[in-house]
Amino acid sequence: MGYFTWIAGIGVAPGFGVINAMWLEASGHGKGTPQGNAGKRRS
Repeated sequence: MGYFTWIAGIGVAPGFGVINAMWLEASGHGKGTPQGNAGKRRS
């Protein structure tokens, strides 16, 4: 039963990483520019 836990964990952890990266790219947070004042000019 312990081996099943290891195999499930090793399979699920990268899956969460891939889903998280895809979600960040889709939401616009993974573009490399900081959020907040990225597109605003100071006057």
